[in-house]
Amino acid sequence: MSPITHFLVGWVTANSQRLSQRERVVVTLAGVASDIDGAGIVAELATRSWDQPLLWYSKYHHTVGHNLSFAVLAAIVGFVVAERRWLTAGLAFLSVHLHLLGDVVGSRGPDGFQWPLSYLFPFSDRWKWTWNGQWELNAWPNFVVTFVALGLTFFLAWKRGVSPLEMVSAKANRAFVETLRRRFPRNA
Repeated sequence: MSPITHFLVGWVTANSQRLSQRERVVVTLAGVASDIDGAGIVAELATRSWDQPLLWYSKYHHTVGHNLSFAVLAAIVGFVVAERRWLTAGLAFLSVHLHLLGDVVGSRGPDGFQWPLSYLFPFSDRWKWTWNGQWELNAWPNFVVTFVALGLTFFLAWKRGVSPLEMVSAKANRAFVETLRRRFPRNA
């Protein structure tokens, strides 16, 4: 699934409970942070003409951040920075696992390659997650998941008064929520 979809699913997960802004940010970012292991694409592209290119994306994407250890790390971060420690840690853990699930079901490349997830990395390479029905990254089910998550994000912003914009600007968040509420009045 795309990073945008992971972000929206993380946001919806963060808003499944009443959390503080900091706690919502942690849970939301946990849902997208797994893809930090995709940053190796920069080195891979920059060195592709070398005799021994750095294959950091090919070797480590869907490995380093896509496993149980990373989910535990996200939960620990959630526990450390939150007031509602166990709830935030649990939702951060869940958010990472929703990311993993999304990648297992909807991340097949156009060449048919499935990104297997080494769930027990770095301790074991024994349990790899794949699904032979995995749809391509640009397949219609991914668009459906994205639009459903976007719709839930808009609904939650309208109902609770917070949107993902709060992560960058309180003023932008207020303007967005007010616009939604003017367009779709609560008493209508």
